[in-house]
Amino acid sequence: MNKLHNHRSPPGLERQILKKIPKYLLASICIPLFMVILVRLPFIESLFTRTAEEVSKLHTTIDFLSIAIFISVLPILLTLTIGCVIVVLMKGPGYVADAYELDDADKPDKDEKRK
Repeated sequence: MNKLHNHRSPPGLERQILKKIPKYLLASICIPLFMVILVRLPFIESLFTRTAEEVSKLHTTIDFLSIAIFISVLPILLTLTIGCVIVVLMKGPGYVADAYELDDADKPDKDEKRK
């Protein structure tokens, strides 16, 4: 395999997305955690609930919602990362395989078929 000289594609949108993936991952972790912590503040609990049973129901609902948000966003980020890595690899240096000499005739010789 011989490398083609000066044959690289310029970086594009995939590099910009790859640089943002860690921020998106951090946000997908922090936002659900923020929801869980926020709903447990006494001020917020008193706004939406009146009894201990309602408080427990609110906490459970927000817990499940935050888990669902995280589990929904994680595969999206993983798919984006895999796609960007594939594009970066495909835009890498070009290679040329060894030449394979072909017969330049319009029709193959009948004698060569018998060999």
